[in-house]
Amino acid sequence: MQDGVIRRDAEIKVMRDGEQVFKGKINSLKRVKDDVREVTNGMECGIGLSGFSDLKPGDLIEAFSTEKLAADLGL
Repeated sequence: MQDGVIRRDAEIKVMRDGEQVFKGKINSLKRVKDDVREVTNGMECGIGLSGFSDLKPGDLIEAFSTEKLAADLGL
């Protein structure tokens, strides 16, 4: 984990050579041998991805969340 926080419910993108090769969900997130809800900066972890197992050295996993915001009608 290089920077930030990865939460189990986050969506992820796998980037390889600057191109997105997968976008999906985290299947499992482990710290040592325990299932965890999140992993923070500087910690090692294991990540299982739903429907993707072709990780290669140098791949970058980016975690993100999407929020829906109500429109401001300015009334």
